[in-house]
Amino acid sequence: MSQSTFRQRVTRKLINHALGVVGCTGLMFASYFTITGDEDFYRSCIMPAVRKTLNAERSHTFAVWLASKGLIPVDIDGDPEILQSKVFGLQFRNPVGLAAGFDKHGEAVDGMLKAGFGFVEIGSITPAPQPGNDKPRVFRLVEDEAVINRYGFNSDGHQAVQSRLEQQYLARGHPPGILGINLGKNKTSDNAIGDYVKGVQCFSGWGDYLVINVSSPNTPGLRSLQGREQLATLVDKVLEARDSLPVSMRHPLLIKIAPDLSEYDKEDIAAVVTRQKGGVDGIIVTNTTVARPETLKSGNKKETGGLSGKPLKELSTRTVSDMYRLTGGKLPIIGVGGISTGQDAYEKIKAGASLVQLYTAVAYEGPPIVKKIKRELAELLKNDGFNSVEEAIGIDHVSKDR
Repeated sequence: MSQSTFRQRVTRKLINHALGVVGCTGLMFASYFTITGDEDFYRSCIMPAVRKTLNAERSHTFAVWLASKGLIPVDIDGDPEILQSKVFGLQFRNPVGLAAGFDKHGEAVDGMLKAGFGFVEIGSITPAPQPGNDKPRVFRLVEDEAVINRYGFNSDGHQAVQSRLEQQYLARGHPPGILGINLGKNKTSDNAIGDYVKGVQCFSGWGDYLVINVSSPNTPGLRSLQGREQLATLVDKVLEARDSLPVSMRHPLLIKIAPDLSEYDKEDIAAVVTRQKGGVDGIIVTNTTVARPETLKSGNKKETGGLSGKPLKELSTRTVSDMYRLTGGKLPIIGVGGISTGQDAYEKIKAGASLVQLYTAVAYEGPPIVKKIKRELAELLKNDGFNSVEEAIGIDHVSKDR
C-alpha cells in the first residue's frame, strides 16, 4: 500500500468519525431542546419541519397524539402569584388557556395542562358521533400566521368522550387544572336546543365549566342561535337542565360568540346574558371569523371556513371591549383570537377579558409558547404596578371614563 493511499484512508476515517461525533452531538442538543421546550428551537426548527412534513390536519392529529402520550415539554417553572385569579368561582393558577378545537375528543387534557396552560377546553362535542366536513378542511396561511378551518364539528360524540373522561378521572382524579367542555349540535339535527340540553345533562359533573357554542361558521344555521329570541330560549332551556341537577354538578355555563356581529347583535346578546333571572356565568369572545382582511397574503385566503390567528387579533379584542362595555363589566369574559405574545394577552385583559385562550399560535410556535406568554404577561403586569392580573381586567375602560 502506498503512503498516499494509506493517508487517504486515515483521512476518510477521521472525517467519518468527526461527522459521527458532530451528528451525535447535534442529535443530543436537538433532543435536549425538544424535551426542555426551548422556545426558539421550536419556533425556528421543530414547527417549520412539521409544516414541511405534514399537512395541517395530520400535524394537528399528531400533536394531539403526542400530548395524549405526554410527549410534549412540561412546564416545571410553575406560575407566579401575580397570574392567579378566581373566575366563575373557580381558582385559576394562570389566565392562559387552550381554546376548544385543539383537543376535540378529550384525549390530551393532562398533557396540555402540564405544558403550562391554566385551563384546557375540549370540544366541540356533539350528541351523536359525526365525521365533520369533507377533507381537505384545514389550511395554513403561513405568511399570515393564520389558519382557515372548516372541520364542521367532527366529534366522537357524547358517549365516547364521557367514557374517556370517566376513565381519566378513575385513573388520576380531577385533572391537574381547570377543564372546560365545549358543546355543539349535530349537523343534521332539527332540534339544536335539545342537542345542547343533552350536552349539559351528559357532561355535568365531569368538567369545571360548560360552553354553549353557537358561533362556529362551519355548521349551517348555527350562528342564527345568537339572535335575541333564539338565544334567550336556548339559555332558558340549558339553564333549566343544569339547575335540575344536584348542586355539586351545576357547573358555570358560558356562551361562545362570533366576531362577525353588528352593534345591534352585540346589544341583543348582552341583554340576554345579563338578565337578572336566566343569565349565564360568562361569555367567550370570540370564535373564528368569516371575514377576509385585505392584508392576507397566503394563496389559501380564498378557502371557505373560519379564519383564526394573527389577522383575527384586533377584531376579537374590539369585540371583547364592546361586550365588556355592554355588560357593564359584570360578566367574566374569556378573550380569544390572535394571541401569540404576552402583550396580546395583556391587551385583551385590559379590554375586559378575565381569562384568555389561544390555539393557532401553538400550531406555529409549539407548546412552549404558553411559557413565553405567561412570562411576558407577568412582566407587563409588574411594570404597570399591578399586584394581580385581576386588577388589570377592563382597565382600558376605567382610563376612558376618567
